Amino acid sequence: MSAPSIEDLRRRDERRIAGLMSGTSADGIDAALLLVRGFGLDTRWTLENFLTVPYPDGIRRRVLDAIDARAPEIARLDMELGERFAEAVLALARSAGRRLDEIDCIGSHGQTICHIAPPLPGPRATLQIGEPAVIAERTGIPVVCDFRPRDIAAGGSGAPLVPVADSILFRAAPHPLAILNIGGIANLTLIPGRDADPSGFDTGPGNSVIDGLARLLPGEPPCDRDGAMARRGRVHGDRVAAWLGDPYFEAPPPKSTGREIFGTPFVERIVREMPDAPPEDRMATATAFVARSIAAAFRRFVPPSERPEEIWIAGGGARNPALVDALREAIAPIGVAALEDRSGLDADAREAVAFAILANEFLGDRPGNAPLATGARRRAVLGMWVPGWGRE
Repeated sequence: MSAPSIEDLRRRDERRIAGLMSGTSADGIDAALLLVRGFGLDTRWTLENFLTVPYPDGIRRRVLDAIDARAPEIARLDMELGERFAEAVLALARSAGRRLDEIDCIGSHGQTICHIAPPLPGPRATLQIGEPAVIAERTGIPVVCDFRPRDIAAGGSGAPLVPVADSILFRAAPHPLAILNIGGIANLTLIPGRDADPSGFDTGPGNSVIDGLARLLPGEPPCDRDGAMARRGRVHGDRVAAWLGDPYFEAPPPKSTGREIFGTPFVERIVREMPDAPPEDRMATATAFVARSIAAAFRRFVPPSERPEEIWIAGGGARNPALVDALREAIAPIGVAALEDRSGLDADAREAVAFAILANEFLGDRPGNAPLATGARRRAVLGMWVPGWGRE
């Protein structure tokens, strides 16, 4: 049996799409299986299954180091991650009790290893790896991939891309709506009304600096689990104030960032500027810095008319009670609520679900970017098509 074409899938009443996402923290691959009907704001969707496949420690370390890697290492890692993404689809299908030929398409974001956008100088560029040809070959399922480059070609920064998906996923939610994802980088989606154009921007660091400090500790724990270390430390307010003076925070949206600014270079700055502080104080100060940078961005760049009564939060940072408490204090009187508590969608699944939705928009020949979020000159269809080969 041959794999379906774009035209075949566009004509179907419903499509079953697997969404794949691995974020800046490089914890692993999130995989979501959606049953989707329609396109755009008429989309109806059902989440059939979700799982996360963690990266082995060696792979995660290579992903985090890839920003400074040479071409041979990047080429090898690209192919290896393609195998990992394919394995995630196989695991998703098994967990859902679905045959591979029941999955019509895969929307794969890939793994970002480089993202250059304003306010960084020079030409804009982005690179996601996790070779889609490998995913298609191992599964037989067609893949929509490379969502970000077309937005950059249209004058945008290639991020954030989830606002369009959020406007579809949460159309029935109360508006104005603000959704905060705290991954390696923290980003906001803003939707002033059900039929209004969404916007959004990266507020700055998320787990990138917290996890970076954790990796300096004996045994290299991947994170400050449950914020336990931050709870034991003392916040150095003078350092928080100094770090909030970084030029990124002054730059107005649309804007996006990555580990180029808030990865290893910023972790090294923390250590350099707090040389005698105990690790607990560094962690507490970094956690407060992340929370206050989000709150400052919200107050500075979100018009009062678009501010909701509470922000819905998702991503790994939403699982860090110390960070969530610091954010509640910093952003009051705006409330903070977990995404799943308000929408019913698992916060960990949101981005994988989003890229299944964006793959569906590609199939419908519909734009997937929001110029108010990325700065693109126009709305553009995002993604590239890698055919499958079908299965008997």
